[in-house]
Amino acid sequence: MAFYKKAYNKKTEVYYPRAITIGTAINTDQIAEALADRSTVTKTDVKAVLTEMADVMSQYMAQGKSVKLEGLGSFRLGLNTKGVKNEEDFDFQTQLQRVKVNFTPETTYPASTGAATRSMVSKSLEWIEYDKALTTPDSSEGGTSSGGGGEDPLG
Repeated sequence: MAFYKKAYNKKTEVYYPRAITIGTAINTDQIAEALADRSTVTKTDVKAVLTEMADVMSQYMAQGKSVKLEGLGSFRLGLNTKGVKNEEDFDFQTQLQRVKVNFTPETTYPASTGAATRSMVSKSLEWIEYDKALTTPDSSEGGTSSGGGGEDPLG
């Protein structure tokens, strides 16, 4: 289940639902263990591949390429910059604020429905209003109310 809470925007004076995460973030070890449980590969092998994947992806993106992982989506470099009014004042190094990675989930368009579907969004996703009293993270996970975590959706 996914959680939301009511948020208020003072500027527009409206309430809106905002998705939140609970517990601690799921780490590489947990992902590797879940993937190993679903395959014939060991947790150690999966973790080794996941660890190297970030470096390999960054090398390709440094060459100006985007990286598309089937069933997941595409990654590409992006920039946060500040603009200048006059072209003669353009200076990449002083205007660059930070380099970031942009992620776009894979989108499919099933012929049966014609509606777009994003990867990594469960078709059976259930939203529940967050109630801290009802969603206290398991103490064995050392959770807080700022990361991802809680129940293992794969286990």
